[in-house]
Order: sequence, then structure tokens, then C-alpha cells
Amino acid sequence: MYTNNKLRNVAIIAHVDHGKTTLVDAMLKQSHIFRANEQVAERVMDSNALERERGITILSKNTAVMYKDIKINIVDTPGHADFGGEVERVLNMVDGVLLLVDASEGPMPQTKYVLRKALEQGLKPIVVINKIDRPDQRIDDVYDEILELFMELGADDDQLDFPVVYAIARDGIAKLNLEDESDSLEPLMDLLVKEIPAPQGDIDGPLQLMVTTLDSDEYVGRVAIGRVMRGKIREGQNVVVISGDGEQKERIGKVYVYQGLKRVEVPEAPLGEIVALTGLASASIGHTVADAENPEALPTINIDEPTLSMTFGVNTSPFAGREGQFVTSRHLRERLFKETETNVSLRVEETDSPDTFKVSGRGELHLSILIETMRREGYELQIGKPEVIYKEINGQLCEPMENLTIEVPQEFMGTVMESLGTRKAELSNMTELKGYLRLEFTIPARGLIGFRSEFLTNTKGNGIMNHVFRGYAPYKGDIPGRSRGSLVAFEQGETTPYGIYTLQDRGTMFISPNQMVYEGMIIGENSRELDMDVNPCKKKNVSNMRSSSSDEAIRLTPPRILSLEQALEYINKDEMVEVTPESIRLRKTILDKAQRGRMRKTAK
Repeated sequence: MYTNNKLRNVAIIAHVDHGKTTLVDAMLKQSHIFRANEQVAERVMDSNALERERGITILSKNTAVMYKDIKINIVDTPGHADFGGEVERVLNMVDGVLLLVDASEGPMPQTKYVLRKALEQGLKPIVVINKIDRPDQRIDDVYDEILELFMELGADDDQLDFPVVYAIARDGIAKLNLEDESDSLEPLMDLLVKEIPAPQGDIDGPLQLMVTTLDSDEYVGRVAIGRVMRGKIREGQNVVVISGDGEQKERIGKVYVYQGLKRVEVPEAPLGEIVALTGLASASIGHTVADAENPEALPTINIDEPTLSMTFGVNTSPFAGREGQFVTSRHLRERLFKETETNVSLRVEETDSPDTFKVSGRGELHLSILIETMRREGYELQIGKPEVIYKEINGQLCEPMENLTIEVPQEFMGTVMESLGTRKAELSNMTELKGYLRLEFTIPARGLIGFRSEFLTNTKGNGIMNHVFRGYAPYKGDIPGRSRGSLVAFEQGETTPYGIYTLQDRGTMFISPNQMVYEGMIIGENSRELDMDVNPCKKKNVSNMRSSSSDEAIRLTPPRILSLEQALEYINKDEMVEVTPESIRLRKTILDKAQRGRMRKTAK
């Protein structure tokens, strides 16, 4: 059994916003990866534009630092449960995890989700309690909560005896005891080298490598990333790519390893190293790259099933093709199926219509990130209402359930509890924090659709909510939908200030003056239950009569502008969201007013 003592592979796992990417920044800076005069962006690992805007990690990424002649491969993982597919894959590449927990918030739902996956794989954990300089820190309580969490997740004795480091990741400081003096991350790095096991295996055996991530390069094409589980891998080597469909002979082009944020070409990489390979056209996530003479497959990666689906269709509105570059069903089909190659927890299915596809994912955020990415690439599409995926288990209809954690000031507790009661949520735990209440619920996944915007309104923006998939449970019964109808334009044209002014008393507007609308487009929310067809393009009649009020300026209430997630949450079953690179519009599935009326009558 060979042990590669010059190497450590570790993943950093944490809840959203607990400082994971900031800690990696500090490690990179202290290992002198950057030149002294180099301008370095904050959260350098969040390289994707959407990650920077939202302040969350969406894609797992690899980097490496050198510490006292030992190379440490670091994998930065997403903290959001919707991107759990990313986490499950990359945990196969490492031997240990750094569990990062906020010194005030303590372990949160997503921490629990990723930690469970890590413990199931028998990985060695090191706990880092971060942000110890917060005025509201409660380090002792947080430590107890972490210990309880480990016991709840069934950690073995070795995992329960986890070492703890106290850190201020933003300042690049870590210490083993709170009273210690420290001005660097050295105590953490020393502990990491000592506690995380070095990769072990048969270095002289036939090659085995599991592909866990795919990347693409405009010069070399597909790049397969994975860890060498057995043997060595070298440039130009003949290999076999083993998938569920059989074996494919391939030849490795170049072999790269990670140094800092760069990939460096090497002639050969030994057991335990995380490598990026070119030349493997047939390699996909979960496939094994094996020796050509003795091909042996590694166990496949099990990914949790999707829980939410939406229909993606070609844009059929009167404004189709005005703003986007890719508008046909062929473009849409190619893009969606290409996404499934790298996004393992996504499913794309054909439907009866050649212009519509059923796309299933892990949650609203997972799917809305895909939609947002596509619109930025120049795609036009229309999206149907999100629907949960039901299963029949032992002859009983079951639906996905979520663990929902909410933090609210005490004065908003009543309205939040009332709102969740109608959504079939059950309270499981309540904890009092400084001025806040932390409430834990079990709620059907469909009860969360549309809840976030309502929750922020009810708490006046002071509430924090997080949720994570719990499992399937028997169907909980009907949940009432949206209580208000839509204001629908009944003709195409340009909106006028006068037309909008006459409609303001009818409900909340989603549009501004001088904006183009079409028949069947939703321009606002009705203050009553039913839909109403209206004309926002109405012009003021001109006459030669003077009136005392005619010259008064028209005062318009600012419209409510919906983000992509809010639009997806808002729509009913007979409505869609039209997404283009420049606009997000709401519309009725059937645009013609007369046809909608006939459909309503037949439905009755």
C-alpha cells in the first residue's frame, strides 16, 4: 500500500455566507500564489458572474496551495442545497473536510445536508468556527450544537473526536485556542496536514480515475477532472472510458494538475492527485477512466433525485425573436441536453410537443440559475409554473418534503406562523437567539413555491429563511394557491401614462408608461380574485372643453418589478414567464381573450 505523503485533498463545506470562499482567499494569499503587486479580486474562487452578483458559490472549483513542501488540493463546494449534486460528486475526490460554521449562527440546514454526505463517505472532519470577532458570537453554544449535529447524523467515534480551529477568515487568522495569539492561518494549515489522511492505494496497479467534473476549453475542447484512485496517469496514455453503456477506447492528450488558480501541464501524475485531462471526447461525469489492458470500473456516484420540474418552451409571444439570438427549438434542445452533461442533478425530457421540454432539478434556485445563464447567453424561452415531482411509494402518493429554518424578530412570529399554517407546515423546534427566534418546520416542497416573497413582505425584509430537502412523505392535501387574479392586456400597443393611471385603483402594476405590450400579456395583479382584461394603452380623449382638473399632472405609483425567481413563484397554471436577454414578461398561456373565455366555460 503506497501513501502519497506529499499530498492532501480536502473539501471546504459550509452554509451559504459562512465564509468558505473568503477562507480559500486567505489560504491562497498566505501561500504567496499571487505576485506582490497583483490586483486580486475579493472571493477570487467565485469566478462566475452570477456567483459574484448573488454572493453564493454555484459551481464547485479546485485550487491548490503549497505548505511546507506539502501540496494541499482544496475543493470549494456550494453551500446551497439546490446545488447538492455538485457536492456529492466532489466529495469522491477528497480524504477529509473542513466544516466551516459561523460563530453566531451555528450549524444551519445546508451544513447538515453536506456534512451528512461527508460522514457517510467516512471522511475525516476538521471543524472551523469562523467569525469569532462578531459581537454576537456564542462560541460555546455553537460548539455544543455542532457536537449534537454530528451525533444526530450518526458519526462514528473517530469522526466525533473532531479537532476545532477558531478563525477570522476575512483577516486570515486561525488559532487552536481562543486565548492564543495568532496573525496567520498557520495553526489551521498545520492541523490540516496532521489530521487529514494522505492518499493511499496501489500506485503500481492498473490506472483507475473517476471523472467528477467536466469543463470546456475553447482551444482543447472537453476537459475531464477527477482524482487518480489507482496507479499513475501520463500524457498520451491509451485508456478505456467505462460508462453504463459500455467501454470506449481513448487516448489522453495533456495532463494538468492544479497550482493556485492555474492548471499546470505535467508529464505524469501519481495516485491521489486531482488532475484535468484533455483528449477524452466520450468521458462524462461518473465515468471511469481505466487502463487499456486491465479496465476495471469504479462504483458509480449516486446523486439524489430532482424534486421540482418546469416546462421550457420556445418563445411564442408576438415579440419573439426581437431581443434574443437563439430562438428555435433546435437551439433550445441542444443547450438543455448540453447542460445535463455537466449538471448531474438536472434531468431533461422530451414532451409531446417538439417545442417544449420538461426540465427537472433540485429546487427553484437550481432551475432559475440555469434560466438566467441561458438568457445571458442570448436564448429566448418561455417557462411554465414550477411543479413538484410526486412518487408512488408502497401504493401511496408521496410528495417531497423540506426542512425549513426561519429566523425572525419576535413581533413577526404570528404572521409567519399563520402563513405557514395554510401551507401545511409543521413546527418541529423553536430556539431563542438575541432578539430573534429560530423556528424549524417540516413543509411540503410545493408549500415553499411563492413563499419567499410573501415571507419578506410579512417580516418587512427582516427575516432569514433556508430550506433543505428532507425526503418523501405521504401527500398532505391541497394547499391554496394565489388569492388574486391578473390584469391582462387585451390589445397590442404602447402603454400610456393615462392608461396606467386609470388602472391603478384596480391593482398593482408590473409595467411602466411607454412600454410595448401584447394581447394576453400580464401587466399587473388584480386586487380581486378573478382575472380582468384591461387596456393600458388607452389615450385621453381630446376635446375643446376645459375642465379644472385636466391640466393636473398624472401621479403614477411606481410599478412592482419582478425578478426571475419572483416571476416564477407568482404565475398560476394557465400562465407563463417569457424570458429574453433583455426582458422578463408574464403572459397567459392562451393569448387570445375569446379563446380563454371559451376555455373557462368548458372547464366549469
